[in-house]
Amino acid sequence: MKSRKYTSVFIGSLIVSLILVALGFVPGYGEVSKNWRALIGTDFGWFYLLLVTLIVLVCGFFVLSPMGQIKLGEPDSKPEYSTGSWIAMLFSAGMGIGLVFYGAAEPLSHFANKTPHAAPGSQQAMADSFQFTFFHWGIHAWAVYGIVAMALAYFGFRKEEKYLLSVTLKPLFGKKTDGWLGYIIDIVTVVATVIGVATTLGFGAIQINGGLSYLTDNAIPNNMEVRTVIIVVTTALFVLSALSGLGKGIKILSNLNMILAIALLAIAIAVGPTVKILTI
Repeated sequence: MKSRKYTSVFIGSLIVSLILVALGFVPGYGEVSKNWRALIGTDFGWFYLLLVTLIVLVCGFFVLSPMGQIKLGEPDSKPEYSTGSWIAMLFSAGMGIGLVFYGAAEPLSHFANKTPHAAPGSQQAMADSFQFTFFHWGIHAWAVYGIVAMALAYFGFRKEEKYLLSVTLKPLFGKKTDGWLGYIIDIVTVVATVIGVATTLGFGAIQINGGLSYLTDNAIPNNMEVRTVIIVVTTALFVLSALSGLGKGIKILSNLNMILAIALLAIAIAVGPTVKILTI
């Protein structure tokens, strides 16, 4: 029964994803999508702010209440990974490309454009740009990740249920989550994840291609063909690391990624405008 549901969710998600990809080649679809995104951001921005603030409060309640002491596993179980590896996997597999790309792009975007309290390019705009970035990638972002992770982990480890989002809604909808409602929830979840991963992978390909082109003085061109190769290679490496298991490939790559990130930070502090960075 489990494998049958997984297969049905996979096939349904694949069909919807292929339809969305096909729509991307329809003339004018990009403009329509852009308008819808702008409309949602303009008219429902208040809803996102309210919802994420509520999620932060709920996570805070779990942390401070006795429920925060409940292990997401057997009562006598021990952590499978060290704290360092756990943190490395959180950042590398959780935020990953998005943090690296927007860690530079977002402050620059705010700095170059008008902020609510400063003119573009001003000293105040520089300070504001980092404040906005820290807000977007700070506690609110982690709360959104955390609320989903807690729900999946609780039902998966404590209740020994399937690791599907539909299972976490079983207390609300009962056995309906085993039927058509559960299939819809899981398909929407998979498609949303695919869209999110595709977006961040695209950002990463653009950044890697731009860096290689700059370092090689345009010997490696900055174009779609090179980005496609980067995406194919990155996807192949991800599949290999995932097949090797969380405790091997992903853990090793995450630890290596964290070491490189710390080294990059040390270099930036050593050779960059350290005083200016620390006083922003």
